[in-house]
Amino acid sequence: MTIDLKTVDIKPLRNTFAHVAGQIGGDKAASRYQEGTMGAQPAANFHYRPTWDPQHELFDTARTAIELANWYALKDPRQFYYASWTTTRARQQDTMEANFDFVESRRMIDAMSDELVHLTQQVLVPLRHVAWGANMNNSQICALGYGTAFTAPAMFHAMDNLGVAQYLTRLALTMSGPDALDEAKQAWMQAATWQPLRRYVEDTLVLADPVELFVAQNLVLDGLLYPLVYERFVDEHVALAGGSAVAMLTAFMPEWHDESSRWVDAVVKTMAAESERNKVQLTRWLQTWEARATEALLPLAELAFPASSAAMLDEAREQWRGRIAKLGLAI
Repeated sequence: MTIDLKTVDIKPLRNTFAHVAGQIGGDKAASRYQEGTMGAQPAANFHYRPTWDPQHELFDTARTAIELANWYALKDPRQFYYASWTTTRARQQDTMEANFDFVESRRMIDAMSDELVHLTQQVLVPLRHVAWGANMNNSQICALGYGTAFTAPAMFHAMDNLGVAQYLTRLALTMSGPDALDEAKQAWMQAATWQPLRRYVEDTLVLADPVELFVAQNLVLDGLLYPLVYERFVDEHVALAGGSAVAMLTAFMPEWHDESSRWVDAVVKTMAAESERNKVQLTRWLQTWEARATEALLPLAELAFPASSAAMLDEAREQWRGRIAKLGLAI
């Protein structure tokens, strides 16, 4: 018996979904990121306005002072959709697990001086409350923002910040045990050093404009905090003083900040390029929140760098302002 096998080329009737084709300029093959993001925002057939905010629709571009002709212009250069985001974070989680195993198995914390351990805990562990605030704020951006290209990465960002808080919690448990968490909470609630930053975090929790919240949290506070703490304090001070274990246990934070900054910068740059009105509004927010963040971070800088706090904070600000200039904005 002879069987003749033939290959049949079946041409698809269309290359992607209609709502995606409308965003990418025609019926072309779309990436998984485009299919998971473009055109997914509900925009019609709402049954009622929310009772808690009757002046707006459930999903409403009027919630922010920023105006865009197309909210899907806010593309993520990382091309993150759920699968690619979880795959990336899983690889980083494996690395961090190996780092914790390495530090714990070799008792590297024991090689640090008591003074360095104490200073590290004082500076780093209360920051888990800041990361929790960032989680809440990015959840709010997702809830009130418009366009999946803007809101979906915001929710990824929210969960990333929850991961940062968990790593800082685990750092405290590895270094000293659960008492360190109670001490850090008391410092966050009562110590004078932390009250300006706590006030900043709590004031952002009630911001109504999702883009202003995006600027205040992701661009300003994180843009100043992460270089100051994880580059200058951890990498340049603690690690060189014999605390390389701390650098290993916080390796995710600077890596994540460098990666996520690409998305934050892309969003702000696109908004600023849309119109002069947007540029003026973004500049106003940047001026307001940079001044507040600088005031909030100065006591932390004094705690981390008693002899050079102002210089370290100024260095972080200059680095941040250079980043802002590349977005087409100026302070």
